[in-house]
Amino acid sequence: MPRILVIQPDASDPVGPLGDWLTAAGAELDIRQPPGDELPAGLDDYQALVCLGGGMNAEDDSAHPWLKPVRDLLATATHNGLPTLAICLGAQLLAVATGGRVVQGDKGPEVGAYLVSKKDAAWTDPLFAELPLMPDVLHFHEDEISRLPANAVLLASAPKYVNQAFRLGRCAYGLQFHIETTPEVVQSWAEDEPDMAATAKPGTFETSTLSRLHEDLADTWQPFAARFVQLAGGALKTAAPTPRNTLPLA
Repeated sequence: MPRILVIQPDASDPVGPLGDWLTAAGAELDIRQPPGDELPAGLDDYQALVCLGGGMNAEDDSAHPWLKPVRDLLATATHNGLPTLAICLGAQLLAVATGGRVVQGDKGPEVGAYLVSKKDAAWTDPLFAELPLMPDVLHFHEDEISRLPANAVLLASAPKYVNQAFRLGRCAYGLQFHIETTPEVVQSWAEDEPDMAATAKPGTFETSTLSRLHEDLADTWQPFAARFVQLAGGALKTAAPTPRNTLPLA
């Protein structure tokens, strides 16, 4: 039974269905919500790391000084080859921790149901290979990963913001989008961030629309979560080593 450390940076973004999918696949979760919950000093007791989303900026250390220890853990996991899944803010933290750059998106917020497109490298990736060409995702962010870390492998893209999913090393993954939400969580975000919500398409936050979206998300991403547990447990091989390069690989 792989033991997974789950870091929840924000009370508004719990692990949700993703947690159910991970445990159904055989994982044990240790959920920590800083700053109330102390973060472990290291990762020796875990077989994988998950970092969720949040409303803060990835480098807002003055308001959230515990962000640096989170970035340090993400950097350590990547360096040590620990299977890692970082979502939205988590992906931004992973990028910054390993040499990438995050800025406020110059095309405005990306909010609502979208499709992202798999890149060529995704078809041979252990987690992404079985996803459809254009999987459903949920966006709710205004910052973007403007530059991926060196030697990152770009796995999925979209017209508005290019860097939607990437892999570092053999098994550290960043997703700029959400797969862990429920309709109620998304509606609460819309209430808390009305200016961002106003940029979405009409009807985006209706319960029926969100319910259909989340059924599609479960169809696509529950098997993905199960593969992540297999990766953590050693039943699934990690990706081949990334050739050394100075630019993200597509």
